[in-house]
Amino acid sequence: MPTVTEPSNAIKLLHLVFLSTSWGMQIWVTFVAGFVMGSHLPRHTFGFIQRQLFPYYFHIVSACAFLNLTLFAMYHPSELLSDEQTTQVVSHFKRRAGHSPSPFLQRGPTPLCSAEVGLQTMTHGLGQEVGLFTSQSHRQLRASNPSYRQLTRQFTLYHALSSLCNLCCIACNGLSLYYVAARLSAL
Repeated sequence: MPTVTEPSNAIKLLHLVFLSTSWGMQIWVTFVAGFVMGSHLPRHTFGFIQRQLFPYYFHIVSACAFLNLTLFAMYHPSELLSDEQTTQVVSHFKRRAGHSPSPFLQRGPTPLCSAEVGLQTMTHGLGQEVGLFTSQSHRQLRASNPSYRQLTRQFTLYHALSSLCNLCCIACNGLSLYYVAARLSAL
């Protein structure tokens, strides 16, 4: 018969460190760094930084989710899980699984599309403008160049899929934080 053993304070601390590290990175990269860099750096510089930053971001958040799932599962035998604890396990698993496609997208098709878009914009003298919104020159290039238009559509699709995975992981992490906060007896 499985029993629940109380995790040590060190294990609880590790769980909180992994959870808060993941949450902090997700909020910062998603809602702060991207918008600040996108609105203050030239497009090519912004793209270069994103291609360097995202693999680390996805791997660290994925590792934190895996470690959280492992620690949670070690102290919550499946035979004894309440509905709420089952939701926690599913949340941890979804965070881990949700970031799995993102490294593929960020290492596979997304940077290839991004690099090709960058090359095409450079050959047309574009890419040094600052800001998140597409300039008139980019719209004209898309209208006149079918290859560029197709590449930007592909990049937009891959970026949207990666962003959706990331937002789902943020929601699952928020649920995990809520679960932990609801069990605190004091601050």
